[in-house]
Amino acid sequence: MDMIAPVEDDFLTEMAIQKGIMQLIEKDRSDMLFAAMGEHRRIPGGSVANTVAGVGNLGLKAAFIGKVCDDEIGRAYVEETRAAGTDCPNDPVAGGDLPSSRSMIFVSPDGERSMNTYLGISSEVGPDDVPEDVCNQARILFLEGYLYDKDKGKQAFETAARLTRSAGGMAGIALSDPFCVDRHRDDFRKLVKELDYVIGNEHEWKSLYQTEDLTEALDLAAGDSGLIVCTRSGKDVVIMKGHERANVSVREVTPVDATGAGDLFASGFLYGLATGADLSRSGRMGCVAAAEVISHFGARPEADLKTLFASEGLI
Repeated sequence: MDMIAPVEDDFLTEMAIQKGIMQLIEKDRSDMLFAAMGEHRRIPGGSVANTVAGVGNLGLKAAFIGKVCDDEIGRAYVEETRAAGTDCPNDPVAGGDLPSSRSMIFVSPDGERSMNTYLGISSEVGPDDVPEDVCNQARILFLEGYLYDKDKGKQAFETAARLTRSAGGMAGIALSDPFCVDRHRDDFRKLVKELDYVIGNEHEWKSLYQTEDLTEALDLAAGDSGLIVCTRSGKDVVIMKGHERANVSVREVTPVDATGAGDLFASGFLYGLATGADLSRSGRMGCVAAAEVISHFGARPEADLKTLFASEGLI
């Protein structure tokens, strides 16, 4: 669950929060930051969950596979996600040893967000949490790189990908962040070759191929993967599939809250992929969805994305 509060930069300094990045924290620090954040908004979040919610907003049948405890936050997360049109096939876990996850997101006056995430029971997702019927029906599976931080998560990842692909669906991954890439570089390099698509930002791609030259990193990635996407924080998005390349321009938008920009870009892009749009149109859909989500607090869309796509001549 995302807990979102506007703060001044002085607050970040006082709380020893590094601006503009996501940090994993333990429960004690989570409790301390939650007590200090004051008035806030509570919105279901999680990177891939946000992407799936965006796909649901666009009218596609969507499901999110995750794990929450049967506590107040976990029950609210499942209820609100289902009410918004995304299926949560896994009910809250009764008697869990760990509480539901939460992310304290502090938004600076410039719209930059500093995320402090306690994973709780969500870090315990394993292969037994992967519903076979959901994977067998999926045309597109979108996986979170953070799952590789634990063996059970890695097994869940591999189980979901195997089930989906054996039923004729596509499976891809979000690289998550440069630190995650550093921890799992060898595994991720293998996945780039094995999976159907990979989405990452410029820092993640450069980290994956251990170069400061983005062009070199993307050329190497394109040689390894069937389809790659590189977002670049307000600059053109690069999409490559074999010898085909699309550079998608991004309209400059002053963010109210940058939380979820990459997540909703993925929503729009995957919607294009699912509906047969070409690379350029799929990328433009991603950019429109990202622009919507940074125009307000929270990492899930508030407007009807299909209406926005129609206004841009994309559908």
